[in-house]
Amino acid sequence: MKAFVFPGQGAQFVGMGKDLYENHTLAKELFEKANDILGYRITDIMFAGTDEDLKQTKVTQPAVFLHSVISAMCMGNDIQPEMVAGHSLGEFSALVFAGALSFEDGLKLVYARAMAMQKACEAAPSTMAAIIGMPDEKVEEICSTITNKGKVVVAANYNCPGQIVISGSIEGIYEACEQLKSAGAKRALPLKVGGAFHSPLMNPAKIELETAINTTTFHHPKCPIYQNVDALPYTEPEKIKANLVAQLTASVRWTQTVKNMVADGASDFTECGPGTVLQGLIKKIDKEAIAHGIE
Repeated sequence: MKAFVFPGQGAQFVGMGKDLYENHTLAKELFEKANDILGYRITDIMFAGTDEDLKQTKVTQPAVFLHSVISAMCMGNDIQPEMVAGHSLGEFSALVFAGALSFEDGLKLVYARAMAMQKACEAAPSTMAAIIGMPDEKVEEICSTITNKGKVVVAANYNCPGQIVISGSIEGIYEACEQLKSAGAKRALPLKVGGAFHSPLMNPAKIELETAINTTTFHHPKCPIYQNVDALPYTEPEKIKANLVAQLTASVRWTQTVKNMVADGASDFTECGPGTVLQGLIKKIDKEAIAHGIE
């Protein structure tokens, strides 16, 4: 079975989408429609902006969404997904490709999500860190101990065996990195992100996003979408909406998502969007899996 997966924030790069814009009529039309919807020329930032401009959450999220969805749409109507999934932000891209959301509504929701998350980041300075070479249970234990002392830090992304991203207050992340290195983690690397995504510190953004999602029309997707919150497949619009809201403060269970997709018959994974991060993670999760970008 063919599965299509969509990356999240962090996969962006200056120049992303320029080749699509210049070589595909459909891509150019969709990029220009996005400029109109957003009210500014995001294509100028994507194609020729600075890294700093592109790293702003309010720019990064719609930029990655646009590159992912448009590159997938340019594959042609004869490409039919049998299952889809997206990493964090990528879940919105996956829903558009699967037909649960229109391109326009997907972009509006992603922009609303990005703006709400940017506000939450500015209200409570926070960050994330990648932990390499430590069992999940040990990471969870240390995070829980620190949180119980009043410094929020949680496991945010279960990316693949031996790789977890933690999220929380700046003090909490600093202390967690020190403790995890002392406990034997190979690496504990603070990430250059604007805030504590997929943690309780995103609660203010969650309230805003819920309003936007509940006023948007969702359809039954053409195939199941495996959602981040519990790694299970869904086709019911109301369940999909509830999971999208919960996702903002819940962990991204990517390792289990890929395992469940393989168990349900996925044999070929196509990553749609910038970068190759998900392809690498999939191969670490299941060495037999075939994972590649758009051909």
